[in-house]
Order: sequence, then C-alpha cells, then structure tokens
Amino acid sequence: MKKKVGIIGGGTTGLQLAYALMEDFDVTIISHRTPDQVRSGRIMSTQVHFGPAREREKRFHMPDWNSEQMITSIHITVGDQKLFAGRLEKPALSVDQRLSYSTYAEDLEKKGVTFQQRKITEQDRETLGEEYDLVVDCTGKNGPIFPFPIEKELTPFQGPQRKCIVGYFKGVKPVSPCGVSVTVIPELGEMFEIPAEAESGPVTILFITAVPAGPLDMFKGIKSPDAFTIKMREAVEMFFPEIHSRIVDELFALSDENGFLQVAITPEVRRPYVMQEHQLILGCGDSVVLNDPITGQGCNLSSYCAEQLSELLVEHKHDDHWGVELGILYWNRIKHFVKEVTEWTNAMTQPLPGHVIQMLLGGAQDQVTADQVARWFENPSSAHQVFLAKV
Repeated sequence: MKKKVGIIGGGTTGLQLAYALMEDFDVTIISHRTPDQVRSGRIMSTQVHFGPAREREKRFHMPDWNSEQMITSIHITVGDQKLFAGRLEKPALSVDQRLSYSTYAEDLEKKGVTFQQRKITEQDRETLGEEYDLVVDCTGKNGPIFPFPIEKELTPFQGPQRKCIVGYFKGVKPVSPCGVSVTVIPELGEMFEIPAEAESGPVTILFITAVPAGPLDMFKGIKSPDAFTIKMREAVEMFFPEIHSRIVDELFALSDENGFLQVAITPEVRRPYVMQEHQLILGCGDSVVLNDPITGQGCNLSSYCAEQLSELLVEHKHDDHWGVELGILYWNRIKHFVKEVTEWTNAMTQPLPGHVIQMLLGGAQDQVTADQVARWFENPSSAHQVFLAKV
C-alpha cells in the first residue's frame, strides 16, 4: 500500500511536489481556495521561472505554456543609464500564478490527486499526523503552520528590507530582445519590468521594490485599482523615464481589477523539519525559506526544494517509518543551495559592493560579462560566488 502524503498549500511548491510524488504515493493537497477562487482572485506575487525550474516542470510532466513572451535576456539599468542586455542560457517564462495554479490543480485532480478545501485549524495541526504518513507544510509566505525553528545564521533582518508594489498592466511596449528589465536607483530601490502571460493575454508586470520610507515608497493608502494605476504612472514618470516612454497612454491600465498588490516581507529561513508527537513534519518552499523578492528566486528555490524532497521521499518510500533522520537528510540536501540563494539575496538588498558595480559597468563594454550577470538569475550559485568573493 502506498504511503499517504498530505501537502498543505496549493502554490508553486505544493503543486510541483504533488506532480513529483503522485506516481509513488497517495497524495492529498489541502488548500483553503478552489481553483475557481484562485483564478478570479487577487494576484499573489510576481514570478519568473528560469531554465532550471522549467526543466523540472518538464521532467514532472506539468502542463506547458505556448507563449510568445519567452524571456531571453536581462536588461540592466543603473539610475538613468542603460548598461546592457545580457542573454540567458535558456528561455525563462512568467505566467500569472492565478492562471498557472488553477490550471495545475485541475490537471492534478484529473490525474488522481485528492484535493480538500479547508483552512487548517489548531486542532487540525494536532491531528493531521494521524491522517497521513507525512505532512508537508507548503503554505507559502503566509506560513508556516508548524513551529519550524529559525535558522539565525541565515535570518539577519528583523524587518522588511523592501516594500513590494506590483501591478499587472496592459499598454506598455515591450523591450527588445524580450526580457526582464532591472532598474536600480541607488538608495531608493528597484523596478523590475517582466513580460508575462495572464488569463487576459500578454501583460507587463511593473514591480517596484522600494526602500521603506524612501521616495519610492509612495503607495501608502492606495487601495483601489484606479488609484493604483494613477500612482504607478506617476512613479514611472518620476523615476523610470525609459519605461514611461514606452507607455501607450490610451491603453495603460491594470489587466483586471485584482491585478495589483502591495506587501512587505521580512526574510527568514527556518529549519524545515520538526517532530510532533513522534510524527515528522516537513516544510518546503516559502513557508520555511522566505527570501526578499529582489532576486526573483522564490519560484525557482521552491521548485528546487520540491525536487530534492520528492527525490528523497522516493528513495525512502519503503522505509517502515519516517522520523527525524529523514528530516535531517532533507535539510542537509538543500542547505548549501538555500544558503547561497539567501546570502546573495540579502546582499542585493544592501548597497552593492564596489567589485559588483565594476562588473556591471564592465558588462556595458563586454557581452560575455553582460551574459554572466544575466545568468546570475538562473544560476544563483554563480551570483553568490561573485557577491561573496573576498576582494
């Protein structure tokens, strides 16, 4: 008889984990929203799935997306100076999570994965271990449900390093070649412009990461779609003139009334296993490894951790009992990569080191260097090596 795995959360981590495990285990996803509620709800984040994550999705036979919005480059601007467009090794893609999550959930249900719609209560937390051989907390940035201990070495901040202001817009002419545009305004924050697919068709994500209480942190009290659109146009005109030059006035609008979001995240990393009444509970994705969105690694790190966890569980599927030893194996398996991504991301929220600035300036003169910088985002280990180099 197959072991029963209960996955709490129907986001990037939980859905990919279900695809990876469904052949070997009896999988149930517990989510507080139905696919229809996800599809018609508020945007949840930004997302770019770089080459390694897309390869995992292909390997686990997840639905693919026929898109003309494949991301092939990273455009870097500092202040008002466009430096370069570096080429990614493999195309990346951004799909509105409302569309992708609902599509994946419907597909998984057709393939035999069980879905339960319910919110987890305190009583559920105590009894879930009786229903499943393993419970995996994939609740995302609003989690965790279980008391996974903080890893102090990887959690240096006591509060948010950026205010995250996101809108999915129509009416922005794309850059060429198609890619993510990163504009850094020293001491104020950043703008990420991301071409994406949504239910309504192609959109442009405008994603401001503002230093709290600074001039870019100008969306306080904005709650309506119209007010958000007006304020975004004002911010773009004031701080990002190149993007403003590509706005088509009569077409510029949110993709839908739920296509905007403001959030502030305090980065934290937790040890992803805990024992509850002799029952192993694991955490995966943002519920235990929550980084600032500034490096765009949320989806990709979650995908990596889901892959590593699924492979470990398959390797140990015939064990009589899953105990703390398995949790230790899982943490040891992912810790090095988690550390690299976290330390790079934390460094990106601080003033850029001088040797990194010199490398960015070098990219303006040399395409090889430009490509190396672009590939930081698909291979964060290479970024960690540069940022944390002892110079």
